Amino acid sequence: MSELYDTLQRHVAGGSVPGAVGLVARGDDVEVAAVGCVDAEGTAPMARDSVFRIASITKPITAAAVLMLMEEGRFGLDSPVEEWLPELAKPTVVRTPSSPVDDVVPAVRPITVEDLLSSRPGWGFPSDFSLPAVQALFEVQKDSRAPQEYPDPDTWLAALARVPLLYQPGEAWLYATSSDLQGILVARASGRSLPEFLAERVFEPLGMTDTGFEVPAAKRHRFTSYYRAGTSGALELADTPDGDWSRVPAFPSGGGGLVSTADDWLAFARMLLNGGTAGGHRVLSPTSVSRMTTNHLTAGQRELGTLFLEGQGWGYGAQVDVTPADPWNVPGRYGWVGGTGTTAHLIPPTGTVAVLLTQVAMPNPAPTPVMRDFWRCVAGA
Repeated sequence: MSELYDTLQRHVAGGSVPGAVGLVARGDDVEVAAVGCVDAEGTAPMARDSVFRIASITKPITAAAVLMLMEEGRFGLDSPVEEWLPELAKPTVVRTPSSPVDDVVPAVRPITVEDLLSSRPGWGFPSDFSLPAVQALFEVQKDSRAPQEYPDPDTWLAALARVPLLYQPGEAWLYATSSDLQGILVARASGRSLPEFLAERVFEPLGMTDTGFEVPAAKRHRFTSYYRAGTSGALELADTPDGDWSRVPAFPSGGGGLVSTADDWLAFARMLLNGGTAGGHRVLSPTSVSRMTTNHLTAGQRELGTLFLEGQGWGYGAQVDVTPADPWNVPGRYGWVGGTGTTAHLIPPTGTVAVLLTQVAMPNPAPTPVMRDFWRCVAGA
């Protein structure tokens, strides 16, 4: 067996995950290890084409959709989003991050498309969850790992607009909210639902046949069960193949609503590595790909997001490594982690793509031991 297989098998044998699919592609050389089972009961072995809830590794796909519309001239990076999201016109901002939610000042400028793409609109999660405005945001920004808990986008956006910004637009990197806003922007600016737009403009051209916001009945035999660790440490069933993803939710989350497979995410990553083209079809311009995969944060903004970023940067929709803090942190490495136990990265300097899919929820923003061991294996460390 390979080092990749052995690495994943250790975690399956240890009981932290029922199964895992790890994929490492270096150019045309692709290694896949499917280990363990699709559920804790062991009813079927994990397979290369097993379908997973990919959570926040949805975010780069949503960012790519925004850039497609920008390339069409629907808006520019500096365009105020209030033209398409009028609920967000004239937001208020808490006077200081620790101020109560009724101690507010006006925003000094409108929220722009670039603010959403770079995760700096003023809404989102910092490293300190105790701040009053963050507590208010928790009432609106639900856990996207449970998509059926969200109302429809119009209702959600109206509720968000009543929460003051934590920082002025453009000031601070804050996690999560911006990607859901991107998804609504795509729908409103295109006149299509987000599932329709992504299916037509991303999934079909790239051959991502198993990616979407629901799993049809004909594919559910490949859909993994989903777990979270209980208080005792034992795995507790959180969702079944016939559960939350058996229908498109009222709110298709651009921040974390997709299901996919390792090979489908590989197809998306290869498009980015190839400067925006796949199979002779141009999905994105090289300029858009460069913007996606380049760090846009200052050192201070990176530090404010330490809980999530661990000192690294952020492009559009995903982290961009800027410092070799660990063996796997290659400057320019682009990708992210999903709260359902998923990770996906591309490493442009080496042409490498690394995707790990498991079905156990992360207990907090810190990458799990199986993630870190997978990255270490990919890095050859």
